[in-house]
Amino acid sequence: MTFNRRSAVFALSTSFLLAGCGRDDPQASLEAAVQQLQDHIEAKKTSAVMDMLHTRFRAQAELDREWAQKTMTLMFLRFPQVKVVAVTRRSQVDPATPLSGQTEAQVLLSGAQGLIPERVTPYAITLRWRREGDDWKLLDLEWQ
Repeated sequence: MTFNRRSAVFALSTSFLLAGCGRDDPQASLEAAVQQLQDHIEAKKTSAVMDMLHTRFRAQAELDREWAQKTMTLMFLRFPQVKVVAVTRRSQVDPATPLSGQTEAQVLLSGAQGLIPERVTPYAITLRWRREGDDWKLLDLEWQ
């Protein structure tokens, strides 16, 4: 199977997955949003990632959307390829507030030259999501 054919199959599969994740299953749509965020980062699609960020997005409680855009732009220019390897990942919709969700993961970031930055242990990240209509928006990002 050629690269283009695999890409087409992947895109088609993702489309079907996302189409099946409507308002009726917030958990499935949250998991699809997490995967979509990973896919956009790996494809170096800054604008698509920015579209997934909530207007009140914060990282580490102090960094904002402008920081996110600048950081992605620099990282995407520096590293020819970006890969997000989720060692573990668990997402959950808040049962008390179905418009809120959280993802906890252990991830490695890699580029063509190795790890970004040079770190062998995974980052522990927490993503807090807010549902707006049919879309999940990333509201808060923390890492260790």
